Amino acid sequence: MFTYLIPRKSSICVSAIAVPVDCLLARLRASAPALNAATIARMPTFSIVIAIRSSSRPKPFSERSRRTRGVSAARSSGLTRLPIPVRGTARMPAFAYSAINATGSELTGELHAPDLASAREQLRIRGLLASSLRELAAAQEDSGPPTFKKIKPKSLQIFSRQFATMIEAGLNVVAALVILEEQTDDKYLQYIVRELRSDVEGGLLLSEAMARHPKVFDRLYIAMVEAGEAAGILDTVLDRVAFQIEKATQIKRRVKGAMLYPTMVLIFATLVLTGMLMFLVPVFVKIFKQLGGQLPTLTQYVMHASDLIRGDWYILFPAIGAIIFGIRRYKQTDSGRQLWDRIKLRLPMKIGDVVLKVTMARFSRTLSTLVAAGVDIIQALEITGTTAGNWVIEDALAGVRAKVHEGVPIAQPLIDNEIFPPMVAQMVKIGEETGELEKMLGKIADFYEDEVDASIQSLTSIVEPIMMIAVGCMVGVIIIAMYLPMFKMLSLVK
Repeated sequence: MFTYLIPRKSSICVSAIAVPVDCLLARLRASAPALNAATIARMPTFSIVIAIRSSSRPKPFSERSRRTRGVSAARSSGLTRLPIPVRGTARMPAFAYSAINATGSELTGELHAPDLASAREQLRIRGLLASSLRELAAAQEDSGPPTFKKIKPKSLQIFSRQFATMIEAGLNVVAALVILEEQTDDKYLQYIVRELRSDVEGGLLLSEAMARHPKVFDRLYIAMVEAGEAAGILDTVLDRVAFQIEKATQIKRRVKGAMLYPTMVLIFATLVLTGMLMFLVPVFVKIFKQLGGQLPTLTQYVMHASDLIRGDWYILFPAIGAIIFGIRRYKQTDSGRQLWDRIKLRLPMKIGDVVLKVTMARFSRTLSTLVAAGVDIIQALEITGTTAGNWVIEDALAGVRAKVHEGVPIAQPLIDNEIFPPMVAQMVKIGEETGELEKMLGKIADFYEDEVDASIQSLTSIVEPIMMIAVGCMVGVIIIAMYLPMFKMLSLVK
């Protein structure tokens, strides 16, 4: 897109959309007399269409492509920011429109705007000529977001990557959001993108619009977008966000994959043991009662367990479910989360070691991404702490942030806190001294992500045979308990 600034403080935005050149020149002379012939002669000689903007203010930042921000950024400093809608307040009215685009096709849809004039202006900015525009009643508006819906990290990653590509290609934020809204298959994400577009068209920055959806965009995402807007590198930041989501998703997938086999074996073993106690053991109990005599102690224990499950199953199973539910609820409290996070770091069989490495990888990757985006180090440490995923690390990072706020280098509190491995503290120290903190944190993240892979493979090779042995022992105990009386009878007969 080419932007020509006119002495009368109006700007003519020229975009490549099929209009005869002669018609264009006539409209240029009529709408901007101060535009001399030399300027017109320098215009590209292909078919173009123009949109004359109001002389009251230049294009908002959200409508400018990355290529044109430098032209008008200095001129926009005197603008008065539009009022920011507060989350929880009434939404802007919705308008149903029928409009014609540059190719003559008729389009229909809805948009949100403060009033009818603003709605017509939004359509004009998007290159549409409104043929019909009417305000909708609240009951006629598009339905809200799908209930009980959550956006998958993979969908958010693809959204961020495509968004970055469009911004890098020169599209402005609104145009990119329009395309993303049309091509997104996820209905909930489509609703969110539509809300973002509406808010940005209404005058909000992209980061402010995202902040209205905290369940979709976390603090890390919003802080990085805000930093990208301030530095004019929104495309780079969105690409880094996509990379961050990809790495976090990979770690989660690896951990879940490692836990899948033991979990399936445990569930299968529980079902087999319950079935044996409820259906197989009673058959042997009838035989033993007919034979009479004293049963072995192990057999008596197994029979009591069978009687308990068969007689009080309506109490036992709900009680087990209530205990599991209570534990999960307790883990959601502050005290429960603190206790559980401490326990996770101390679990045997290298499980605690894997948890620590996963946390270190997440901490390093997040802080590296924020530092690379230009986020203030104090805010970066605060956001990293809230996204660390473990209360022990969060508490440690709170202490680090307090020390850094006092002027202490980042590496020193990391060295003083034993929860951080020495390698992390030393590499952070080297990064601070050389001015390459972002690269060092990235190397730490890469190292621990590789370590997580190796540790998970090692842990899986240990857990799998242990689970098989445990299942075999439990089944074997029941079988032996049932056959012990028969062996005893055979010895008496002899």
